[in-house]
Amino acid sequence: MTIDRTRRIEFLRRWSRLMDSAYGVPGTAIRFGWDPIVGLVPGVGDAATASFALAILYHASRLGVPRVVLARMALNTLVDLAAGLIPFAGDVADVAWKSNRMNLALLERHERPGVKPSSGDWAVVLLAVVVIGGALALVLVAAATMAYTVLRPFV
Repeated sequence: MTIDRTRRIEFLRRWSRLMDSAYGVPGTAIRFGWDPIVGLVPGVGDAATASFALAILYHASRLGVPRVVLARMALNTLVDLAAGLIPFAGDVADVAWKSNRMNLALLERHERPGVKPSSGDWAVVLLAVVVIGGALALVLVAAATMAYTVLRPFV
């Protein structure tokens, strides 16, 4: 591993810790970072924390992480962002769903040249494609049904 790679990963490690697990709740195993704290600011907070997640994706891409792993990392980020859109409950979810830590673990596992994506990486991405595709299909069928119901008397 070159010095640049080492420094880049160490930088991401430090920021990931700050975002997801810098602080602990005394007497418990619960750890949290700046992600749920900044997420309390409506609208801007979740966008700000997602920008760090995008930085991890950018560096992962520069380090040669396989595309399917990048897609899995993006899914982790989207789940975090979607949960964060729900006021207060999303901030509680941010304490549990540590997308930056998950993405860093994926990065560290796949950043070395020649490391192939696991079957789990493929399964998560394919499952997400099926679920999102199914949800979009349901929305299209519902829209078509509503349009047919509204326009039927005029045809």
